[in-house]
Amino acid sequence: MCAAAPTDRKRAKAPRTPMPEQPAKVRVGNFGEVALGYTPDMALAEAARCLRCKKPACVAGCPVGIDIPGFIAALADGDPRRAYAVIRQTNSLPAVCGRVCPQETQCEQACILGKKHEPVAIGRLERYVADAFLADDACEELTGAPACPAGLEDVRVACIGAGPASLTVAGSLAARGIGVDVYEALHEPGGVLVYGIPEFRLPKAVVGREVAAMRDLGVRFFTNWVGGRTVTVPELLEKGYRAVFIGVGAGLPTFLNIPGENLIGVFSANEYLTRVNLGRAYAFPDWDTPVYPGKRVVVFGAGNVALDAARTAARLGAERVAIVYRRTENEMPARREEIHHAKEEGIELFCLHAPLSFTGDAQGRLVSVLLQKMRLGEPDDSGRCRPLACEGEFCELATDMAVVAVGTRANPLLPRTTPGLATNRWGYIGVDEATGETNIPNVFAGGDIVTGAATVISAMGAGRRAAATIAGRLLA
Repeated sequence: MCAAAPTDRKRAKAPRTPMPEQPAKVRVGNFGEVALGYTPDMALAEAARCLRCKKPACVAGCPVGIDIPGFIAALADGDPRRAYAVIRQTNSLPAVCGRVCPQETQCEQACILGKKHEPVAIGRLERYVADAFLADDACEELTGAPACPAGLEDVRVACIGAGPASLTVAGSLAARGIGVDVYEALHEPGGVLVYGIPEFRLPKAVVGREVAAMRDLGVRFFTNWVGGRTVTVPELLEKGYRAVFIGVGAGLPTFLNIPGENLIGVFSANEYLTRVNLGRAYAFPDWDTPVYPGKRVVVFGAGNVALDAARTAARLGAERVAIVYRRTENEMPARREEIHHAKEEGIELFCLHAPLSFTGDAQGRLVSVLLQKMRLGEPDDSGRCRPLACEGEFCELATDMAVVAVGTRANPLLPRTTPGLATNRWGYIGVDEATGETNIPNVFAGGDIVTGAATVISAMGAGRRAAATIAGRLLA
């Protein structure tokens, strides 16, 4: 006799299923994934907590509008294949999003169950479905459907950049039978997914699986092609591409602009993380990419990038790692989960301090940083309390390596080589929000080069909108 379905009351009382993790003392010595993923029983138990709301607020909280109750219901019914197909209707990179998207401020924040209890672990279930699904072919891998249209002859679209926005465009168009060529500046596709996010948060094999499926569907990847230098928008249009998508991100580092910032041992987060992640410095000497051997490391910034840099330094043998931030922990923009993991791993939070200058030795190597003590004032335009200097209160922190992770901005290279392309005063490309089209017909853009630094899933949403518009024109 079948067991009765759980009532709403039972679902509400059931605790949120915890995620298995590597112990902190173990994981700080390796680059293996921290979160180990749900077992089938865990996934079913968590799926059973979903209330299956008639008006699911969680869907509205998702930037790409995943049918969250639909995929969770399929999973609860023991049909992970159908659950995968539901997710793939709107999400091109579910295994990625299930790991790195800030569900706690998006879909899970809107979960009705979370109003009085813990919200359903939507991101963890999405990851489980994506990891557990074994596709029969590339088409099913990218769409969840058993078949894709035959490729169109002599119809190709170009993408500049191979990050989440461009990968979404490429996968969406390829699944519709439209040929896509992707031009990437670095030597491996993936953009921030491979050069920015560490292996312990997003394994490279997860991204590689998505790229491999796209290749099987005819997407061609050309690496070591720099947008605006070795490949430009006008050149691509002249070659006969029917549309061009610009997804180059916003990877130009922002620096502190304080004395001593050019000392040996001071790095931008972009340089540091790219060397470790894309260059596989974490696997030295198996990969011949040595990294600067910091022992007393200071990271400036409090976003996810800063946390990634700090946790990476700890894994590479630093004896002490401190994050210096001018506000308090409550104002840190990084995910709460990442802050929790960092503290478990021994990362110090040196809050209410701001850098004034770096000091070096006779050989020009970093030895310390002078910090200004701060206090919080009234809220600023961001809604957070404004940091104010405590006059005359300073301290010096010994350090032999510093990583600056205080944000990025648009690289002007590609816009400058695209005559007539409209940008705003910060250098970001202007687009029609509904379609992603720029002021140049059939030239589209999306992701951080349009919005500034944002989330992976918001970039994917932009790519999805652009792909739908491009496909609508080419298949009409």
